[in-house]
Amino acid sequence: MRHNPRHATTDVNVVRRLIADHPWAMLISHHDGELVASHYPMLLDQDSEELAVVTHVGRPDDRIHGLGTGEVLLVFQGEHGYVSPSWYVPGSSQAPTWNFTAAHCWGTPQILSEDDNIAVLTRLVAHFEQHVDDPMWLDPEYARPVARGTVGLRIPIERFVCKVKMSQDKDPVSVQNVIDHLVAPGPYQQARLAADMERARENGIGYASTD
Repeated sequence: MRHNPRHATTDVNVVRRLIADHPWAMLISHHDGELVASHYPMLLDQDSEELAVVTHVGRPDDRIHGLGTGEVLLVFQGEHGYVSPSWYVPGSSQAPTWNFTAAHCWGTPQILSEDDNIAVLTRLVAHFEQHVDDPMWLDPEYARPVARGTVGLRIPIERFVCKVKMSQDKDPVSVQNVIDHLVAPGPYQQARLAADMERARENGIGYASTD
């Protein structure tokens, strides 16, 4: 990502929240002279104080990525949406843009044992079934033969770059106008993105102090 100090954050809690709220991630590696990308759900490793995620890949993705032999890049993306310059106060920038939150995270995957992989698969199912009216819980014994077609991973995140671009370079009136347009019914409605803008403004991420 292009570096912009106003949009950058080194707050690990921002990255944790992004991963927790948006667990569908892209896994990218460079193996055998080729770039490889896959998409998988990932959850924070709640048993670790360090920033790490757990997931699984289907075989043969483990060989295609060369997992366990080197570093991979994980890309997490939050709410995002188009911002029209017509929403700014007169005299402001006339350039259209896109508001978003994204984190690029680097780490070296650790291959899990069969039992640990089943535990991760069980947790993944429980996490995504939790709001279903009649949830399906994964029976570990039923999962054992299915799990053999997957490879469980724990990926400690050794470093990250996180960008929270929420109109921080605009005046307060324009920022509020963008939020108002994003919550209004219509083709540009993005209520969750508006909520992220509110949160970024309240937490002062990239916004100049008014003191």
